[in-house]
Amino acid sequence: MNLPHPTGLHHLTAIATDAQSNIDFYAGLLGLRLVKNTVNFDDPSAYHLYYGDEHGTPGSIVTFFYWPGATRGQVGSGQVTAITLAAPAAALDFWRERLERHGVTVTPRHRFGEDVLAFSDPDGIPLEIVGVAADPRPGWTGAGISPAHAIHGLHTAELTVREAGPTEDLLTTVMGWSLVRRDAHRARFTAGAGGPGHFVDVIADPSAPRGTGGAGTVHHLAFRVPDDGAELAMQGRIADAGYHVSDVRDRDYFRSIYYRERGGILFEIATDTPGFAVDEAVTALGQTLQLPRQFRSARSRIEALLPSLRAARRYSP
Repeated sequence: MNLPHPTGLHHLTAIATDAQSNIDFYAGLLGLRLVKNTVNFDDPSAYHLYYGDEHGTPGSIVTFFYWPGATRGQVGSGQVTAITLAAPAAALDFWRERLERHGVTVTPRHRFGEDVLAFSDPDGIPLEIVGVAADPRPGWTGAGISPAHAIHGLHTAELTVREAGPTEDLLTTVMGWSLVRRDAHRARFTAGAGGPGHFVDVIADPSAPRGTGGAGTVHHLAFRVPDDGAELAMQGRIADAGYHVSDVRDRDYFRSIYYRERGGILFEIATDTPGFAVDEAVTALGQTLQLPRQFRSARSRIEALLPSLRAARRYSP
C-alpha cells in the first residue's frame, strides 16, 4: 500500500528579537505579506508572526518567534542554516541593487545551475534569494514590488549536519523524498516532481560548530501534508522507524506533529488545512492580533503586555 508522504515544504520558523524591525525587513524590504499576527502558543507575551504570499500558501511561509532578551544562538550543525527564498532569475539584479541600497551586504553565489544572492537579516539569520527560471507560484505584490520581481516563497531548506547518512536515509525512506543530485558535501532531495518549495539540501560538515538555539537561528522546519489522514499516517511511520514523535497539536491554521531527526534538527509535519483564513478574511490577513483559542479570554491582559506594532516601513521600489 502506498501511504502518503510530505509533498513539500510548509514553513520555516526562526527566532528574532524585535518584531517591528522584523516586519520592516520581511514585509517592507523583502515584500512578503504579513499573513498572521498572533502569539506563541506556549508564551502569549511573545508575538508569533507569519509571512508568505497572498493566502499564506504552504511553501511560501516564514514565521518568527520574538524574544527581546533572547541569548544569541550559534548557527551550525544540527540546524536549518539558511532561509532560502525563490524569485524570478531575471529579478536578481533588482534584488541585489535594492538590498545594497538599503545597507544590506550581498554575496553572489552559484549552486546547482542557479544564481544565488546571500545576505543576512537584522538578527544575523543567513538568507538567500535563488533566481529561478520557472516557478508557477505568484508572489505578493501588495508591498509595491512588481510581479516580475516578487519573491514566490521558499526555495530550499538547508540542513547542516556532521554526519549526513542518517538524515539522508530518513528523507529517502520515512519521508519518501528522492535524491536529485550531489555536489561535494551538499546533496539535494526533492518531493515529487520537485521545483522551488520542494527541495531539501543536506550539507555534511564534520567540522561545523554545533548549532545552539537562540536569537538569529532557525528553530524548526515544517514539511507539508494535505490533511489529517496523511498526518496520522506519517505519525505512525515515524514512530515505527524508531523516532519519538509528538501527539497531534492543533495550531489553529494547521495541525502538527514534531520529532527530531538524528542530526538534532527539529522537524514538523503540518497540514495544508484549514489555512490562515479561518479567523479573518483573506483581504484582511495579518492586520489585527489573532489569539489562539486558549488565550482569547485573556485578550486585554495579553494586549497590554505586547509592544505595539505599526505597518511595515514602505521602501522605494
